[in-house]
Amino acid sequence: MKQGFTIVRNIGFSIAYYYKKWGQITKNIAVGLTLVLLYTIFSSCSPLFVKQFDMARSEAATTIVPPLSTRGSAIIDAKNRVVLLRGVNWFGIEQIHHVPHGLWVRSYKDMLAQMKSLGYNVIRLPYSVQALRSRDISGVDFYIGANKDFQAKTPIEVMDMIIQEAQRQGLFILLDSHTLKDDKIPELWYGDGFTEKDWIDTWTFLAKRYKNQSNVIGADLKNEPHGSASWGTGDRATDWRLAAERAGNEILSVNPKWLILVEGVVGNVPGQKQPIYAWGANLEGVLKYPVRLKVPKKLVYSPHEYAASHLPWVKEPILPGNLYKRLEIGFHYIATQGIAPIWIGEFGGNQVDTKSKEGIWQRQFVDYVDKKKLSFTYWCWNPNSKDTGGILLDDWKSINTDKQKLLNQVLR
Repeated sequence: MKQGFTIVRNIGFSIAYYYKKWGQITKNIAVGLTLVLLYTIFSSCSPLFVKQFDMARSEAATTIVPPLSTRGSAIIDAKNRVVLLRGVNWFGIEQIHHVPHGLWVRSYKDMLAQMKSLGYNVIRLPYSVQALRSRDISGVDFYIGANKDFQAKTPIEVMDMIIQEAQRQGLFILLDSHTLKDDKIPELWYGDGFTEKDWIDTWTFLAKRYKNQSNVIGADLKNEPHGSASWGTGDRATDWRLAAERAGNEILSVNPKWLILVEGVVGNVPGQKQPIYAWGANLEGVLKYPVRLKVPKKLVYSPHEYAASHLPWVKEPILPGNLYKRLEIGFHYIATQGIAPIWIGEFGGNQVDTKSKEGIWQRQFVDYVDKKKLSFTYWCWNPNSKDTGGILLDDWKSINTDKQKLLNQVLR
């Protein structure tokens, strides 16, 4: 290896000499020859160099090119290549501050750069309808780095700037209608003083606004339908499947490039096999009552999964076989049968150890995501999610190394 560097050094001296004599033409030839010689010498001396070179070349060759669509159980990009979206939820716009949280500590550009550096490629960005109709933001230190960009800006203008910066840093955005009113997740897609029209109009507004923003790849129509929400009942007031069709088709009529993500319900599915689900996890109804969109190859189903202590699969011994069976019945049969792709919109928890029930569950669930090659957005980036914690620790800078180490299994 040392001999190789000596050869390159001598070649470099020769190039410098002739460049002084012959100028720009020699410079161009010399640069090309040097690159060829470097690769030849290093590859003969170090197999590791060859491996790293090929890995970098492979990574560059598989850069995701939007818009995205679907093919059977896979999400594919504009070059017809199967892609995996692996990201985090960064919440806050749907709460009283009307901006993603943590901006009282850090610059938003630094936050995005850190997400990217850890291997994530997409952010699920929750919002409330109330926030996007508001003109006020709070919880931002305008004197920290780039945050001064947000002075005198409205919530939607802040969203614009975060999306634009995410694109500069190579991150995709999935928009999530998380709440209607700030801070409160409604059972249905209307309520809390908002109508179905308010909900759909907000979506079509966003679909038009970001139609030419290529890193905005889709719409997660409604966060966690629960309570009276049903699937396949035919009741216009509660049947989430029918509401998803109405909203999805309206969005695609103005922006046919987006993916449409549809979450599950909890209960009220005719003939459902399993009695208890986490919010948004029950997609049993898709088999008999699939969502029908007018634009083909744009539908993705997006369950949420958690290990809350009251749920039976957490109270009992958590075994991979039992977990896999329950998930197959609840949603993964959709991918198994090639009906549509699955994107886990949320999963997470405070514990990732090998002794607590939540930790065991999270580890087995990550194994499942890895084995089934599923897209996901982890809940969450924020440390201030009381029930789950986040990738960041309370200082909003340090990483929860145990969580990140676990997720590295599916970020490689």
